[in-house]
Amino acid sequence: MIEFMKMLNQSTFFEFILMGFSDDPAKQPLLFFLLLCIYLTTMVGNLLIILTSISNICFHSPMYYFLSNLSLIDLCLSSTTVPKMLVDIQTGNSTISFNNCMMQMYLFICFSGMETLLLPIMSYDRFVAICLPLSYLSIMTPKFCARLVATSWIFAILSAQIHTILLVQLSFCKDNKIPQFFCDIGPLLKLSCSDTHSNELFIFIEGGLVVVVSFICILVSYILIGYSIVRMPSTIGKFKAFSTCSSHICVVLLFFGTIIGVYLCPSNSHIAEKDQAAAVMYTVITPLLNPFIYSLRNSYLTGALRKTIQKKLFL
Repeated sequence: MIEFMKMLNQSTFFEFILMGFSDDPAKQPLLFFLLLCIYLTTMVGNLLIILTSISNICFHSPMYYFLSNLSLIDLCLSSTTVPKMLVDIQTGNSTISFNNCMMQMYLFICFSGMETLLLPIMSYDRFVAICLPLSYLSIMTPKFCARLVATSWIFAILSAQIHTILLVQLSFCKDNKIPQFFCDIGPLLKLSCSDTHSNELFIFIEGGLVVVVSFICILVSYILIGYSIVRMPSTIGKFKAFSTCSSHICVVLLFFGTIIGVYLCPSNSHIAEKDQAAAVMYTVITPLLNPFIYSLRNSYLTGALRKTIQKKLFL
């Protein structure tokens, strides 16, 4: 980590301009208000889930352990990009130093990579709970769950470090305008006048393996879950399980679909406006939706959240 910071300091000779969204001054107040509302809702929703899962012993189970980790990741992922956007809109100054840009990219890769790994773990947890209910407690032990999460964090951190170390070795002399609202690795590579073949190859191999394998694992898990749902004798139970799983799948498709479109498609097929819209989906919208999709459809957690809010209000 010390060598990593030294490399950053040696490369501090440049600053970038984040192009962001619309430059129309008339649209800036509305954009600021919308982003602020989304960010505050994301923060409150995910914090409530974390506090409720920790404070209520009834939710000390694998499913809520993974859900708390997802909420923590969403908090961090949203906080990596949205506050900077709000400051840029408010001040009208969208410049960012080389060091800060690299740090933002590092954090974004780390948290987005962690979410990519955690979603298949959560789908596996639901698969075991629905398809193998009698073996659930013996398979999803606290130690096993902690190892899954810890391994995912280690992999995400190492992946982010490798991407960042490869990037800080490049020279940037083409332009300093990033056609994105945050420091994303794809647009940064396009600004480099060095050979970016090794960077692109690592993105394709490592990103392809992680994203595609994670997505396939989620699909297989939900296909097996769907098969078990069809065999349920209760019509109400079928509808409830199908409704919950379908909403989960929609968020997964939204997250992985935009990630695959931005990072695994050929670079010559990218359009700045479409990439910005896709980035909004996985950096802003997905962290906002996750608390609603994974939690508010759960009557037990909804009741606990209501009690937590009432306690805080009447303290």
